[in-house]
Amino acid sequence: MFIRAYLRASTSEQDSQRARKQLMDFATQHGVPIASWYAENASGASSQRPELQRLLNDAHPGDVLLVEAIDRLSRLNRDDWRLLRGELDKKGLRVVALDLPTSYLALSANASDEFTGRVLDAVNGMMLDTLAAVARKDYEDRRFRQMQGISKAKTEGKYTGRKKNTKLRQQIELLLNSNHSDGQGYSVRSVANILGCSTNTVMSVKKHGV
Repeated sequence: MFIRAYLRASTSEQDSQRARKQLMDFATQHGVPIASWYAENASGASSQRPELQRLLNDAHPGDVLLVEAIDRLSRLNRDDWRLLRGELDKKGLRVVALDLPTSYLALSANASDEFTGRVLDAVNGMMLDTLAAVARKDYEDRRFRQMQGISKAKTEGKYTGRKKNTKLRQQIELLLNSNHSDGQGYSVRSVANILGCSTNTVMSVKKHGV
């Protein structure tokens, strides 16, 4: 059993590594090492998340996907969540989330026996679906309030649009124009991982500049 930790932040301005220590402390308390980390800046409402897909590709049956909270894994709509759940089940992955105490049993020594596994799958399957639905509802409510705010600002002539993070974009441009010690340039993904931003942001700087 490998513990694969997944970290996600919604925008390039947020720190995708924020919960890293929390997950490390949790793993230490339960006496299990984290084998690999996957971090990205992407919306939980999007099914196009390269690092999550990389985790799924790397995973083996019996591995654990560790997250801070279910909303870090998904704010997907019902159909996309069903597809993701199907991938998790197909890979034999069990989700452990800090906000879902019943999922902690997946870390126990006897969690791999058939009976325990079936009980875990039944209980956590129901709880996962419930928390994923709650996360989606929260996302939709926030979007609705945001649109209301934008509409009001436009009416009052105060809406200026979303500002670019100039400092981040300058850092991206610097890395894109730099080389490793071996003389090789930094890839889009490596720049995104170093700065904790999305690959889309890096591609935007690469194409359009700061």
